[in-house]
Amino acid sequence: MRGLTPILQLHLLVALLATTAVVGRLLSLPAPVLVAWRTLLAAGGVAVWCGLVRRRPLWPGARQVLALLGVGTIIGVHWLCFFGAIRLANISICLTGMATISFFTAFTEPWLEKRSIRLLEVLLGGLVLIGIGMVAGFERGRLAGLLVALLGALLAAIFPVLNRRLVQTRLDPQVMVGWEMIGACLASLAPMPWLVAGGYPALFAWRGLDWLWLLYLAWVCTVFAHGFHIHLLRHLSAYTANLAMNLEPIYGILGAVLVFGEHRELHPGFFLGLLTILAANILHALLPKASGSVPAF
Repeated sequence: MRGLTPILQLHLLVALLATTAVVGRLLSLPAPVLVAWRTLLAAGGVAVWCGLVRRRPLWPGARQVLALLGVGTIIGVHWLCFFGAIRLANISICLTGMATISFFTAFTEPWLEKRSIRLLEVLLGGLVLIGIGMVAGFERGRLAGLLVALLGALLAAIFPVLNRRLVQTRLDPQVMVGWEMIGACLASLAPMPWLVAGGYPALFAWRGLDWLWLLYLAWVCTVFAHGFHIHLLRHLSAYTANLAMNLEPIYGILGAVLVFGEHRELHPGFFLGLLTILAANILHALLPKASGSVPAF
């Protein structure tokens, strides 16, 4: 992606991440099993890439490891919510719920970075919230999935802020991903006996092309995408990055329409809510000086 501006790189990354939901639905595995394998394979991929290919040290220090494991735990629970919401509702509801990240980030980033709350960020996040209200009003039969997605969005509003602080210490982004994936793996394994029928033996109940989709999720959508996202946080604020992530529902829903024909399951009012979310991104681009950050669209 050399030669491209950080904003364009960010949006190409969002399009790539949008395929995660489509692949997640193609997999037959329960959400905790999916997350456990995704993160374990990702951690292994990072270890091989950094340790054998790039020959970078994998141990950043005990204090940094503990911090990265903590962030990874938040990421793991976020992914449990993400894939759980797909199972409870569908791709479109899940991705729309995740679009509230900007609303939550308008509060979590100032709180964690000890700065004042910016009015524009709150207003734009509120516009996204209105769009979510429209979706909830027209898709009442899928509220459980939407609520789980909203919890995932809250967690997703926290870990990029923490990662942005960690990356400023000049930690290698790929090494960060490796340790965070270990934390995420542990977070998905811990509740498995209570969340998955059959408990831990369900880890080996693979079917069909599950192995191929897991490798794609682990090495393309995690090792590459997550590491590159951390790299972009050196140049963009967490709010700017998360607001751009609101376009993920657009890309993901287009994928769901093409692959699964999900548009036939949704009320027309659902798409009005999506347009409201998109409007928040456009307004953020038109008002860069007022927002005090780089435009996200």
